[in-house]
Amino acid sequence: MQTLWQDLRFALRQVWKNPGFSLTAILSLALGIGATVSVFSVLYGAVIDPWPYAGFDRVIQINTISKTGDERGMGLTGPEVRQLLHTRSVEDMVAMNDRSMVITGSDVPEDVKAVSMTANGFQFFGIPAMLGRYILPSDAPDGQDPQPVAVLSYTFWRRHFNSDANIVGKNIQLIHQDYTILGVLPPRFTWQDADVYLPLKMSQDPLTVDYDVYAKLKAGIATQVAEQEFYPLFQQFDKVRPNSYPPGFRLKVRKMGEYYVRDLRSTLFLLFGAVALLLAIACSNVSILLLARGTARQHEFAMRAAVGGSRSRIVRQLLTESLLLSLVGAGLGVFLAYRTVDFIVDRLPEYSFPHEAVFHVNLTVLLFSVGLAILSGVLFGVFPALDSSRQEINQVMQSGTHKVAGSVRGRRVHTGLIAGQIALTLLLLTAAGAAIQGFSQMMHRPLGYDPQRVMSVGIPINEHTLTTWAERSVYFTQLRERVAAMPGVISAGISSNATPPANGWRLPFEILGKTAGEQQEALTNFISPEYFGILHIPLMKGRLWDQSEVARGATLALVNETFVNKYFPGEEIIGRSVRIPRLTNQPPYRLTATGSDDWVQVIGVVADSLDNGMDKPILPGIYLPYTAYMYMGTQILVRTQGAPQDMLHSIRQEIAAMNPDQQTNTRVDDLETWIKREPAWANSRLISILFAAFSGLALTLAAVGLYSVVSYSVVQRTGEFGIRMALGAQRVHVMRMVLLSASASVGIGLVMGLGLSLGLGRMVSHWVNQQAHNPLIAFGVSLLIIAISALACLIPARRALSVDPMTALRRE
Repeated sequence: MQTLWQDLRFALRQVWKNPGFSLTAILSLALGIGATVSVFSVLYGAVIDPWPYAGFDRVIQINTISKTGDERGMGLTGPEVRQLLHTRSVEDMVAMNDRSMVITGSDVPEDVKAVSMTANGFQFFGIPAMLGRYILPSDAPDGQDPQPVAVLSYTFWRRHFNSDANIVGKNIQLIHQDYTILGVLPPRFTWQDADVYLPLKMSQDPLTVDYDVYAKLKAGIATQVAEQEFYPLFQQFDKVRPNSYPPGFRLKVRKMGEYYVRDLRSTLFLLFGAVALLLAIACSNVSILLLARGTARQHEFAMRAAVGGSRSRIVRQLLTESLLLSLVGAGLGVFLAYRTVDFIVDRLPEYSFPHEAVFHVNLTVLLFSVGLAILSGVLFGVFPALDSSRQEINQVMQSGTHKVAGSVRGRRVHTGLIAGQIALTLLLLTAAGAAIQGFSQMMHRPLGYDPQRVMSVGIPINEHTLTTWAERSVYFTQLRERVAAMPGVISAGISSNATPPANGWRLPFEILGKTAGEQQEALTNFISPEYFGILHIPLMKGRLWDQSEVARGATLALVNETFVNKYFPGEEIIGRSVRIPRLTNQPPYRLTATGSDDWVQVIGVVADSLDNGMDKPILPGIYLPYTAYMYMGTQILVRTQGAPQDMLHSIRQEIAAMNPDQQTNTRVDDLETWIKREPAWANSRLISILFAAFSGLALTLAAVGLYSVVSYSVVQRTGEFGIRMALGAQRVHVMRMVLLSASASVGIGLVMGLGLSLGLGRMVSHWVNQQAHNPLIAFGVSLLIIAISALACLIPARRALSVDPMTALRRE
């Protein structure tokens, strides 16, 4: 124990005497461990294990895929759900729908998101209530009216009821109907981000009412087997409900984990690959530092051996020093990991991961990273002592205190480690450059519309109200007119589904007089004529609708320039007719004007604007009056004189003054925020920020490693430089010698890095959502690494130039 304490005290003195070396080694490990553990922890929480529900690895969603490869979800009717439930592949199934409800009593109604689900729903999810109980089959027998009961989400219970522990058994009034509160759900039950959960009476109607459906496959049933069993049923459904599915559709059964986070998965795996490279660079950097310092101390090892120190004693001393550095670095890395997880989570695309996910430091990866760091420190910290034991003590003693005393193999290890660092750093920098270039292009991409000082106010319609086309049409018109007349509002318009930068419904259409093509689809938007003025989208040809045409739901349409260029190149489009057969009337949820699914005449062409997301080409677009097709809610676009959010409460009061039961969506954002919420924009921003940070750290570590080796080399070659200068060598010759000593490592690393970057160019482009890999980025990064490497070598080289030949000779 006393010997161990002596080793520890000596190790602490060494750390204190060499603060630059110690701090660099500790920070290298801390940064590598912190980045790796935090990114994998986010990956694990968001992608690998995000769901708290029982057996959720077998829960699926059924989608259709059109001939063009467009994949989308679908709704099913009550009879269709019952048929699927009795298939051989399905163990259980839950049907649900969501709707907006309202709580009145304040100056503006409070919007409440309610999810109604079949009575087996909570048993399907398999999570007990935190307070009270959840809805049981006895509360809503199939085919009967359910009991007026509700279960509250945790966040709604805390927000609206101030965490009342005695809430069970009390009532909540939604749209003037009392519901008895059965219980409160635990924090991680956030399915569809609902506020309240209600029992659902599944309709017997085979045509109009549809539900979101989630099925749990029996154990051992593959998704391909389920697809084959479901497909004949969906062909029958298509015959009963024509135009509900794309022509020539096929089915795709996806597990929820695959479907929900498929976009985020690639982003997080990419980032994890980046931080794994950073961890490798950090461990390599510590190895270089320990090797360089160990080489410089070989004379010390020889002296200790000469006075009776055993090889095991020297190795144990170095092991203690290496462990001390590794453990301190690992401890700081753990601290950074805990601090970095929240930083990354705050920058994830908002709806790219389940809100049930819990993010915390992953213990397995933490132990692996710490173990790797300790192993690197121990291995390369002890290596110089083992290497020096192969040399004769007299030879080392006679070589002089400041002469290089490393083996050829040791120098090769130095060269290999630095070259590896340079190669991995170049790969990271190339990927970071591509990511930043892609994000910059996205930020500077012309929108085709003006989002400044415009917000979208969602107006949900309560169930069993405004059930006729005339009522709903007049109601939406009156809401728009009242908001437009408010002081501070420049203009207001209806945008049922047309709020950019990702708007419209992708629907097949026909052109009168032309044969329909297999890929003949357009984004269909339902708007008022004020829409184009609010967003500053110019009318290129023809005219807009007048108010009388909107009021009667006239069968008149406008199209964008992409539509004209694709389907009417070189032709006159004004006066031509198109037909969208899927615009069918399905009261009370979807109400259409007479003739909406028949031929509609094109009366105008508007300029292109982004309609398919920030990273995709503009698609053909068709614009119809919002009265042509109205569902349970709409959006009012408002352009204001000042900041839109400053007027939000006044707008809500104005709407409530017209209808005290009319709420607006809880969350209302301006259109610039809509852009930032786009998954492609948020993903690209996240990758750019983190890749830039990781590659910057990697470049710093590589420069420090190179500087350390060259600096130690200069110290050990002081006598050699003095002799050369005494014999007439010029300073420029000494400078060249120092620079050339590192050129092999840098050159090999650059060649390897360029090979990796160019060879993996297509993969890197795909990773960072770039259309094509730009080789100039790799070459530009190479020049940057050369410049940084030259700078890292220049400081030790200047030290070599300051050597006094006579002083150096006397030291020899």
